[in-house]
Amino acid sequence: MLTALNIRDIVLIDRLDLEFGDGLSVMTGETGAGKSILLDAFALALGARGDAALVRKDVDQGQVTAVFEPCSEHPVNLILEENGLSIESTLILRRVQSSDGRTRAFINDEPVSVQLLKRIGTMLVEIHGQHDDRALTDGATHRRLLDAFAGLTSEADAVADAYVIWTDAQQALQDKQAQIAEVGENADFLTHALDELKSLDPKADEEEALAQRRQLMMHSEKIAQDLEEAQDALAGDGTAHARLGAALRKLERQGPETEDILRPITGALERVLAEINDARERIDQAITATQFEPKALEEAEDRLFALRALARKHKVPVSELPEIIVKFEKELAALDAGEQEVEALKDAEQQAGDKYRKVAVSLSKKRLDGAKRLDETVMGELPPLKLEKAAFMSHLETSAPEEGGPHGLDRISFQVQTNPGTAPGPLMKVASGGELARFILALKVVLAARGSAPTLIFDEIDTGVGGATAAAIGERLAKLANGLQVVAVTHAPQVAAHASGHLRISKEAVDGTGDEAVATRVTALDEPSRREEIARMLAGQTVTDEARAAADRLIGGSR
Repeated sequence: MLTALNIRDIVLIDRLDLEFGDGLSVMTGETGAGKSILLDAFALALGARGDAALVRKDVDQGQVTAVFEPCSEHPVNLILEENGLSIESTLILRRVQSSDGRTRAFINDEPVSVQLLKRIGTMLVEIHGQHDDRALTDGATHRRLLDAFAGLTSEADAVADAYVIWTDAQQALQDKQAQIAEVGENADFLTHALDELKSLDPKADEEEALAQRRQLMMHSEKIAQDLEEAQDALAGDGTAHARLGAALRKLERQGPETEDILRPITGALERVLAEINDARERIDQAITATQFEPKALEEAEDRLFALRALARKHKVPVSELPEIIVKFEKELAALDAGEQEVEALKDAEQQAGDKYRKVAVSLSKKRLDGAKRLDETVMGELPPLKLEKAAFMSHLETSAPEEGGPHGLDRISFQVQTNPGTAPGPLMKVASGGELARFILALKVVLAARGSAPTLIFDEIDTGVGGATAAAIGERLAKLANGLQVVAVTHAPQVAAHASGHLRISKEAVDGTGDEAVATRVTALDEPSRREEIARMLAGQTVTDEARAAADRLIGGSR
């Protein structure tokens, strides 16, 4: 519910602080007093397009603040949460309009985009009037309202869920088919490449080992020659090994009396001879290792070059060639398994499609029945609103089940026929300003609190009517206000008489400057003042006792 509206420096409004209660509130005043300015300012706080012309003369900026107290279950709280905004019992929308055309938007004093402000504002308030662009004129709103009237909201949600499941199943099938098609196009290449890789049978660390072996074989002849020279230096009769061996044997034949002196020497000689023997064995092993078959170098080079060529072909290091084998094997296996997956996905898509078509067709039939009941109910509201020659009809265009969408198979539009013999058409195009507002009032009365914002604003809905019709409008506004907060800008005393709250809008001189500087003022009326205002609306400039008596009768009759 709207609880307060604060306006600063907007056109003729310098400072205005209004409070609102539940039920029906009316705003009255003479033409030109500033009622439209007040609504324009309110719309600005709700996210309407900004305009530098709204800023009061000789000031840099104006601002409008609207304060609401939405119920805890109101869906606006979900939007606040999604956008990281605090959820409090009081919701404050504020818009600052600068004289250079720029605007800023705030929700609970946190800066937000104008788009978010408008989204929130639309959920809190609906403004209906002769020149309103927020009236119930789009098909999405019509569909939502029809579903709400017919009690089909949960079924509509089920259709939306079924559609998501169906489209997800379609996408999964398409993705798998595309994947298989891609693999299928490369199947011959994969088979050939896999045969080639398996034939070569690469190992992860093979390249480095082959490169080292190739290098060794390339230098094997020179290495073998050097090893043989080292072997000759250690072996033979005239070598150090032979002489050291002879010297050791001589020392070992000395008597026991020299044992203490010779033991360290003989031990050292034994160690030297052991190291020489070890070196000879290692040289023999190295000579054996450098002896290759004549074709060994050629074979090693051929395999190394083949591995590197295959690695370049697949654009990977040689060490990753075994991983390529595993990858290609999996892709070929997936091609075989994929055909079975496709069949399973086809079954899932078919089942999801059947489920969607079933619930969508069922919803369409119930919508058709609901539309007939809605039309009959709205038609019953039209004659008292001076629309007895008009007709209201819910137009449904139902597509084939295969062409449905998340909202079902139906395109729904509310159409009217203002006079017999004329072609019906959309609300906005066929109905005049006053007729449009009254059609919407009839709809709102029928729909009550279903599918409506918690606050409704009606701008001069009584234009062009009077007497019994104006009284009927007042009665319906009051009826509507039993479940919603309703604010009506009106010139009809019959409407004003039904209000539980009454605000009078006037234009007054500022600081005694006369007509040169004026400002819009709003006064909350008590019962005596309200009686006087309704009497003025009945009588004009001069309020007579008869007018006051008539005002009493209107107020008493409305109660």
